[in-house]
Amino acid sequence: MQGFSAFLVRLVPFGAVAAVLYWVSRQTFPPAGNAVCIAGSVLAIFPAVFVARNLLDRHPDAGHAASVTACLHAWVIACFGTALIKALQTYVAWRFFVIPLPQEIGFLLVAVTGTATALPVANLALRGLGAPFALALSRRLATDWLYRWTRNPMVLATILWFLAIGLWLQSAGFVAWVLLLATPAELTFLKVYEERELEIRFGDSYRAYKARTPFLWPRRPQPEA
Repeated sequence: MQGFSAFLVRLVPFGAVAAVLYWVSRQTFPPAGNAVCIAGSVLAIFPAVFVARNLLDRHPDAGHAASVTACLHAWVIACFGTALIKALQTYVAWRFFVIPLPQEIGFLLVAVTGTATALPVANLALRGLGAPFALALSRRLATDWLYRWTRNPMVLATILWFLAIGLWLQSAGFVAWVLLLATPAELTFLKVYEERELEIRFGDSYRAYKARTPFLWPRRPQPEA
């Protein structure tokens, strides 16, 4: 019963995020407002990550970490969601120049990378018994299947999916947004916050996994010690 109550508490910020994203999707902003949504929302992730890390280090226990993670995940989803919605709605206005790639090829890349993004989610659900956000944190450390090759297959696939969307839209501006804003924000979240949070929850088993498995780019799995 206590676990169900905790789940309901974590549900509140994600419900608020859904409402915010729905509101954003229905609004028509001037160019400056769109720029704030597309760039400013992603930039707002950086200070939130460092504040959350500070809160985590003050009370490094699993219960406190779950609460901080729920709030940070909701913030990150709201920021990325806001940026992505407005980027997709207005990309023509800031395309910069058209990428000369046939849209059929771009769409195929979106389909392939989208499937690749779904696979780590299934991997985490089946082997980590959880979801990739704080609504249902993994109950055990996922270290096999895709997670044997890289510690962050989901983020790697997501970055490639975002890039594929930019190619499909033939938008150099969208690709630049992915490389210069979205990717640094995701990697900062992983290095500054998530690695520390996983250390708190899984201790030495995560440290051993971290030592033998690359951060992002896949490598042939090393045998466990």
